[in-house]
Amino acid sequence: MNKDEIEQKITALETAMAQPDFWSNKDLAQEKIRELNELKDELAGVGKYDKSEAVVTIFAGAGGDDAEDWARMLFEMYSHWAENKGYQLYFIHKNENDHGGYRNITFEIQANGVYGQLKNESGVHRLVRISPFNAKSLRHTSFALVEVIPKFAKTGEIKIPEDDLKIEFARSSGPGGQNVNKRETAVRLVHLPTNIAVHVDSERSQVQNREKAMAILSGKLYKKMEEDRLKKEKGMYVSKTTEIEWGSQIRSYVLHPYKMVKDHRTEVETSDVDGVLEGQLDLFLEAEKELS
Repeated sequence: MNKDEIEQKITALETAMAQPDFWSNKDLAQEKIRELNELKDELAGVGKYDKSEAVVTIFAGAGGDDAEDWARMLFEMYSHWAENKGYQLYFIHKNENDHGGYRNITFEIQANGVYGQLKNESGVHRLVRISPFNAKSLRHTSFALVEVIPKFAKTGEIKIPEDDLKIEFARSSGPGGQNVNKRETAVRLVHLPTNIAVHVDSERSQVQNREKAMAILSGKLYKKMEEDRLKKEKGMYVSKTTEIEWGSQIRSYVLHPYKMVKDHRTEVETSDVDGVLEGQLDLFLEAEKELS
């Protein structure tokens, strides 16, 4: 909707709220109030789910140990950022290698408004450094993909037909000890029309893992719909999550031969690489907010 359409809907809702019988249907009244607040937020430049908590997934790009170690470094960067803000972090799923790196890792940051703060972090992040895994100490470039989606409070907000889902179960590596691990409590969902997959093993029961997986899948589909909407509005390809490769990065972190972190969308840069990797991201997040 454009600005005029949003303002017209706000006027219509406010007119309806002024009617004497507005509260005769309590559920409908609350739905209209919620819609009004969302429209006002949209008019003010706040996205529909910007006030939500966030689910973050980091995928290592090609490159084996170096890329998987870079995924670990990014996870630590965001966890430091969350810790500095006083936010809680909760693991959902992690696929770890023998060196402490991650092939992929998914976690929640539990605080209102985190999605709005981090949503523009979605994209490819590039690292240039001397490889700690190379005996000749050669310079190496690694890539990792960060995906940030809103945490849905309930799973019904995005309608997903059962026929569109492939559901698999496996032994969980989550909490609960050996008894849990003997049962197939981990859940993997695949959304067949888009091939989007979600793996959750953090909860104690299959039912809880499936419920959380459905909520995360809803967030991923919402993110895709937003990208498709922007693509249609701007007449351009805007998806940030297609390929983890050279040239597609949104930000570069250079540790050698000099120290520099540069965001390629805002042109904001700093030589304080150590500070950034310790979670000092506000310089970039504020610039991204102005850009979006």
